[in-house]
Amino acid sequence: MSTHLDLGSGYKPKNPYSATRLYGIDIEKINKSKINNVSIAEIKQANLTFSNIPFKSNFFDSVSAYDFLEHIPRVINSNQSNTRYAFIELMNEIYRVLKHGGKFYAVTPVYPHPSSFVDPTHVNFITDKTHHYFTEPSLGASMYGFNGRFKIIRIKKIRPKYLYEPHRLNFKQKLRKLNDKLKGLESHILWELEAIKV
Repeated sequence: MSTHLDLGSGYKPKNPYSATRLYGIDIEKINKSKINNVSIAEIKQANLTFSNIPFKSNFFDSVSAYDFLEHIPRVINSNQSNTRYAFIELMNEIYRVLKHGGKFYAVTPVYPHPSSFVDPTHVNFITDKTHHYFTEPSLGASMYGFNGRFKIIRIKKIRPKYLYEPHRLNFKQKLRKLNDKLKGLESHILWELEAIKV
């Protein structure tokens, strides 16, 4: 049995790897009775800017974050002596709840595309190089407290209109994708990473 956690799940957690048990976390309290035709084990309420992921370590085969990372602040200064790196703390938590070999699948607006700035709640601007801070060989965020280790499966710019889940594209979709790239319409970056715990 495989388990998947979707961060910022709302009423319908996404399930990019077709896991058999699906979990979600949302900042709002979700009434499971409102979920239609979706087999969900549990949706918990948590504000991941300030809270840990409320699941035990090494529990999930995969975690996803669709249009979520851009809402997590990079730095929170509560007073002169207490600076928190909320984004790094979240990446530590994602790593903690993943099993060895577990996958992290994230899609977020990519700087400098206007979609990074349009929503006033976007406070974390992700570039096409941000993943280096969390992946081998650089692991640059370790100097700020990141204690995980991810291996890159793939990093690529996408237009989420038709390329949101891991799947094979048909010929027509491949042509649209090429057209989007030529016109600069690829507004998001896709991270697919693997947790290394040995």
